[in-house]
Amino acid sequence: MQSFVYDALPARVVFGSGTIAQLRSEVERLDVNQVLVLSTPGRGEAQAREIAGILGELSVGVYPGAVMHTPVAATEQALQVVKDQNADAIVAVGGGSTIGLGKAIALRTNLPQLVIPTTYAGSEMTPILGETKDGVKTTQRTLKVLPEVTIYDVDLTLSLPAAIAATSGMNAMAHAVEALYAQDRNPVISLMAEEGIRSLAGALPRITEAPQDHMARSDALYGAWLCGTCLGAVGMALHHKLCHVLGGAFNLPHAETHTIVLPHAVAYNAPAVPDAMGRIARAMGAADAAQGLFELAKRLGAKQALRDIGMPEEGIEQAVKATLAAPYWNPRPLDEAALRHLLTRVWNGDPPLA
Repeated sequence: MQSFVYDALPARVVFGSGTIAQLRSEVERLDVNQVLVLSTPGRGEAQAREIAGILGELSVGVYPGAVMHTPVAATEQALQVVKDQNADAIVAVGGGSTIGLGKAIALRTNLPQLVIPTTYAGSEMTPILGETKDGVKTTQRTLKVLPEVTIYDVDLTLSLPAAIAATSGMNAMAHAVEALYAQDRNPVISLMAEEGIRSLAGALPRITEAPQDHMARSDALYGAWLCGTCLGAVGMALHHKLCHVLGGAFNLPHAETHTIVLPHAVAYNAPAVPDAMGRIARAMGAADAAQGLFELAKRLGAKQALRDIGMPEEGIEQAVKATLAAPYWNPRPLDEAALRHLLTRVWNGDPPLA
């Protein structure tokens, strides 16, 4: 028998098709009336303005200043807008960048958050905030940043380009993969993790082939919710540490970094956690967990080398040192030479190797 502790996180989830129509009533449930809508610039801003229109007089406008990796300087700019508009709540519309900004604001103001994810990031279900300052990304876990309400509307994900859906979904799968061998894993989260991997592994190729496949989009969003819940409930390991180091130090695109690193981190840990590897492989319908993830990313047309997303080769040594300087718990002890070999293969885009 496995002894465990399971902490259920307080969250309200509204899931379905056309659920954006419930936005106003969900905001009214929070008893607020000065809502600032957050987004990234460009396409995200246009979507945010539609959301602000649904809120009508309950909205004080849109702030389209969310930036990847949640730099502290960007948060400080957003805080000034919150103050100027006298906002009493935040609605974050978009992916991890926007959700991260909403969390950073909540950390500093205690304002309630309602999140409308349009990617498969999963961070809407976590009490985790990652922030970047001076090229270093740090994370913290606190219930102060956990959104009060999440509205999942499958219809809002139909316009997400298939290529972005692919890497966003692989990013979500990483949360579930590491949950299966987390130090504080438990049977409830492990069930969610395996189901999340199964849902995304089945849905992402269908989205690549037919981006308007509503059922595939629904399955992917459902899987992302489960994977995000896993990330919020248990600790992560080597994969997430590497991605935080790489993203913070080299400003690499978040989802693509996760997609590229995941098969290699799994291969590194495979000898130490064969049961978890079996569950990952089973969920994917693959013979091997690491190879299955690598082949899935290839099938989705995702990039598979860090050099292809802007990481300099000389950064390998910097990443090794930073990872070892403040490591996460990991089921297999971290070895400097093995880690350097891993990152070299990841930089080259080679297949994963235990």
